[in-house]
Amino acid sequence: MTPAPYASDPAQTRGRRHPEPADTSRGPRDAFQRDRDRVIHSISFRRLRHKTQVFMAPDGDHFRVRLTHSLEVAQIGRTVARTLGLNEDLTEAICLAHDIGHPPFGHAGEDALKAALAGRGGFDHNGHTLRVLTAIERPYPTWNGLNLSWECLEGLAKHNGPVRNPGWAMAAANAGYPLGLGSQPSLEAQVAAIADDIAYDNHDIDDGLRAGLLGLDQLMAVPLVARGWAAVQARYPGVASDRLARELVRAQIGTMVNDLLGETHSRLAAARPDSADAVRATPHALVGFTAAMRDEERALKRFMYANLYHHPRQLAAAAAARRIVAGLFAAFHAEPALMGESWGAAPADEPWRSRHVADYIAGMTDRFAVKEYRRVVGPVELPEGF
Repeated sequence: MTPAPYASDPAQTRGRRHPEPADTSRGPRDAFQRDRDRVIHSISFRRLRHKTQVFMAPDGDHFRVRLTHSLEVAQIGRTVARTLGLNEDLTEAICLAHDIGHPPFGHAGEDALKAALAGRGGFDHNGHTLRVLTAIERPYPTWNGLNLSWECLEGLAKHNGPVRNPGWAMAAANAGYPLGLGSQPSLEAQVAAIADDIAYDNHDIDDGLRAGLLGLDQLMAVPLVARGWAAVQARYPGVASDRLARELVRAQIGTMVNDLLGETHSRLAAARPDSADAVRATPHALVGFTAAMRDEERALKRFMYANLYHHPRQLAAAAAARRIVAGLFAAFHAEPALMGESWGAAPADEPWRSRHVADYIAGMTDRFAVKEYRRVVGPVELPEGF
């Protein structure tokens, strides 16, 4: 398929922070293909297999984790990018890397690190993603980070839109390699952001039903879901509900993707951008839902927060997770040598000592954080759902 004129072009990349010699010994890949491959081969990406998506350190093999979620986002993102004539490899790289900055236990772990770093710059997973990919990952002999392309880093920094007030971690990455934080992101980054929403809106329904925290009768309170369920039942009369639930999720993803594509085509036709830079200069996002679908998607999110993310069992697990992260932070901050040879030489002055400890904890998987807590703090009782 011929790329659209507003697609990001790897041949026109703005380059990498650290110049690299032209090297074809590792295969004839363009800049964005290399970005994707560097993400996939990184230690941080591999650790996502044991980091929380919805359920913390789940015992069940069938629940999603950050890794499987990222793969599902990439699948949706590539499909949308292909249909719009965008660069699939850049879209995939951003999708795969967008959650690399998440600490153990998902948003509960993030809340605990944010509290621990209050007055020291705070913590947010988007900024930490940039920090991991530009400073903490060190697989190469002569520079820190993965040395991803400008377009990939820009997309990760701005995939949720322009960044007006970056936190310290993102500001530091931007100072080392300016990413134009105030402008719109590329269309590939915009696709990655909405593919993330589509993936977790729908796959969290699947996991919630599997865990027994959601029921189909409850879900019928959401108009978007109720219409989809009626359509699925009409298409497959007489089929058991448990067989139809996953079909509902698949059909709903298709409904949202089709709405997204139609609306985005309309916005592109109106704006008529003739380059990726013209996209960055637009006053608003060009990838998005219709107003009607946007409202329905927000209603679905409100339902999910009320009935799944804030379910009493989930809240108990989140409270335990915050205690674990807070306990680890206090122990390591007081005695950095507990972090081991690679991390034990912590700075003496603030805020760098606290940020160093947070960097170490943020890289942990759920199960390693529990193990370390038991080692350096003491026994911990984990509620049902851990």
